[in-house]
Amino acid sequence: MKSISLYREKNSILNKLAPESKILYIIIALLLPVITGSRIVSVVFILCSLCLLLASKVIKHTLPILGLSGFVLVTVVIIQGLFRAGNVTPLVHVGPLVFYKEGLLFALSIVINVLNILLSFCVLILTTKPSDMVENLIRKGFSPRFGYVLLSVFQIIPQMTETMATITDAQRSRGMETEGSLFVRMKAFIPLISPVVMSSLINTKERALALEVRGFNAKNKKTFYNDEKKSGMDKIIQIAMLLLLLLGIGWRIVVWLK
Repeated sequence: MKSISLYREKNSILNKLAPESKILYIIIALLLPVITGSRIVSVVFILCSLCLLLASKVIKHTLPILGLSGFVLVTVVIIQGLFRAGNVTPLVHVGPLVFYKEGLLFALSIVINVLNILLSFCVLILTTKPSDMVENLIRKGFSPRFGYVLLSVFQIIPQMTETMATITDAQRSRGMETEGSLFVRMKAFIPLISPVVMSSLINTKERALALEVRGFNAKNKKTFYNDEKKSGMDKIIQIAMLLLLLLGIGWRIVVWLK
């Protein structure tokens, strides 16, 4: 059965870590730059995430995610560099266009923050089975409903992509042109919207019925098919992450006191 998640099984160190260790890494990677107010901290976490993804042999699977975000980030850089309020210092001249230092620095901070968020989440979603993550969270006391919503979020993009590919193949077999110029592709996209939406609604209804049949709302204590995975490395990583957070908070307090 084809997986409908972004998870990749590479038998790496990250694959073997407990999901909560990677969730804690995301929390620290997002909180620490805010607490310290330093872009350098974000850059350090970006490099750390890249090293982890490279060591786990899933770095190539981040390229579609980064490519999709890259267009938006380039647009942000152009708009902020040219038109941001408060632009004063000219930095780069490209023909009649002038890019200003203030706008480019502001755009750079946005790019760094977005890359930090994307890569830290890639550490989790590319190396963690959604089912394992949800099971561990429910073991910790989270509601099964919260777990189901979280699992659906991780599966929705791959599921929609797979559904779109299936419907596109079906339409192509009926003689519809789906490849060629931009106009042809746009014209082919419109008839795909309705089947994709209807298919998603049907899948949602079928899942709801399946959950009811399996006693999703039952009040009895739940049991789990898989054993909980937790190693000594998880404890070390979690302690290290919490120490980093405490150091960041302590540093900020010292700065305020000065």
